[in-house]
Order: sequence, then structure tokens, then C-alpha cells
Amino acid sequence: MTDAIATERATREPVLSVSVDYDVGDADDGMIASARAFTADFLAASPAMGREPVARERIDLARLVVSELVTNAVRHAPGPCRLLLELFEDALDISVFDRVETSPVPRGHDPGRIGQHGVEIVVAVCESVSVEPQHPTGKRVKARLALAGTG
Repeated sequence: MTDAIATERATREPVLSVSVDYDVGDADDGMIASARAFTADFLAASPAMGREPVARERIDLARLVVSELVTNAVRHAPGPCRLLLELFEDALDISVFDRVETSPVPRGHDPGRIGQHGVEIVVAVCESVSVEPQHPTGKRVKARLALAGTG
């Protein structure tokens, strides 16, 4: 039954979707803040499209995931990146496209390490995280965040 559910989810169309492009070459903390605000505004506006409001906790988690994924693109992928948000009835797919083929790798637990916990955070709060090659070059990092309950 799990395969049927996964197939159904994979073939569904989003209720709403929106994207924004960033030039990582000119990256600064303003770009990451802009991506977080873009995400919050998108989710806050979803009731105007006939949807139930998204809980504040879920908006905050979406902002966190976007921040971590865009930060990875800024730090590790020179060139432009794209943030794509796809809103489904029960989930938000957050995708960041960049120009580097190398996949992000979660590091092992290390309470003494300062920073570099972004992938671990995304994996912990999301239902799923995947990396898809994009041709001719680059990748898509996609995270699915549940909009009800815990991720």
C-alpha cells in the first residue's frame, strides 16, 4: 500500500506553486532573508486561494528549511539558484535548484561542531528529502514538509 500512496503523491499536481530566482554571485544574508520572507508570504496568502490557513508553526518550519537549503546553495554552489515552492493540500514541497552536481551530505552527530547542521535539520523536520540531478548540470534539492502535525 505504501507504493500506491507514494505513486499517488508523486503524480498529484500542486494547488499553488511559485518560484523566485537568485543570483548567488551577489549573495549576502539579504538573499536568505528574502527567501524566508518569500516563503512566509506565500503560505500566509494561501487562504486567499480558498485554502485553510497554514499554522504559524508550519510557516516557521518552512522558513527554517528554506533558510538551510538556500544557505547551502549560497555557500557551495556558485551561480544562480532557484527556489520553488509547491503547495499541496497536506504538504509543501520546497526545492532549491543550483549549478553544482554534488549532493549535500548530512554529517554525523557532533555536539562540539559549530555550524554545518543544515542538512541534518532539514532531514529532521521534513517528511522526505531528495536530490535530483538536473541536466545539463546541477541539482534539485527537494524537501517535503507536512502542513499538519509534525514533519
